[in-house]
Amino acid sequence: MFKILEKDAAAHNVWRYVIAAPDVAKKAQPGQFVVLRLHERGERIPISISDWDREAGTITLIVQAVGHTTRQLAEMNAGDQILDLLGPLGKPAVIEPVGTVACIAGGVGTAIIYPEVRRHWEVGNRVLTLIGARSREHLFYQEELAAFSDRVLVATDDGSYGSQGLVTDLLHQLIADGTQLHQVAAVGPIPMMKAVSEITKEHGIKTIVSLNPVMVDGTGMCGACRVRVGDEIKFCCTDGPEFDAHQVDFASLLRRSQIYARSEVDSNSAEMVEAGCDGQCHK
Repeated sequence: MFKILEKDAAAHNVWRYVIAAPDVAKKAQPGQFVVLRLHERGERIPISISDWDREAGTITLIVQAVGHTTRQLAEMNAGDQILDLLGPLGKPAVIEPVGTVACIAGGVGTAIIYPEVRRHWEVGNRVLTLIGARSREHLFYQEELAAFSDRVLVATDDGSYGSQGLVTDLLHQLIADGTQLHQVAAVGPIPMMKAVSEITKEHGIKTIVSLNPVMVDGTGMCGACRVRVGDEIKFCCTDGPEFDAHQVDFASLLRRSQIYARSEVDSNSAEMVEAGCDGQCHK
């Protein structure tokens, strides 16, 4: 059992959890994740590790309540126990001194990019952090990212904070301004990562993306998280989750990400019926 020590709201429908997991905290590195199961009948879901405290023996997870299990987790509070938590899983991000790095995050990808931003800063890279969100209320980790960034640029879809537009617009502007980027790291929705990859490929900028497809066991046994990278099939859980963006087959990745969409809708409907909703209530 893994105890939730702290829970607070990070942004709209996004929660920050500090969890007692000393063995995971001891070995966690940027880019890695855990697989958790809330209870005996629960599904196993992967969640990236956004921070850790080795001395305190804790890890921090940022969770958006959008699916069946994440909504259940959103109802849990400090003092509650998570049944299973396996990790750290995945290969750590390879972060070396390269020069100027743009770290690009969309949505909850901000939580995943944070430890990478910090490590890039620690190894001496110039760090430009680009964040995209739907609106101001969906933004989080700005101050934390600013502490390890030379610049933080924000774009919101509705223009309620920063520049109005997409995070890729910020990347376009950096390049147009003559900023020499030696590497780009991108984390977020698949269409966003695909768009970043297309821009950087055109300009010959090395780009790494962190993928978060459907996973079941997280150890390479089930094959659910397979992705085509170049001419090979890779498993995100054991070969990744980070890959050369210019080699990723984003079209097939997007198709696989939607494989359980119907099941998720059915699960949501079942929850509403059980709660006594007639289709008009909102959790």
